[in-house]
Amino acid sequence: MSLLTIILNIILPPLGVFVNKGLGKDFLINLILTLIFWLPGVIHAFYVTSKR
Repeated sequence: MSLLTIILNIILPPLGVFVNKGLGKDFLINLILTLIFWLPGVIHAFYVTSKR
């Protein structure tokens, strides 16, 4: 995981997921979680971007 990914996951979680996984179900799930509340979106972004 690069420094850019970590920064994007904290500031804009959907963008961090989009950069690593593209536009798909992970991005949509993260977008919904981020809109509900920021912290679940951050946790999900780190989870998605850390698994390969």
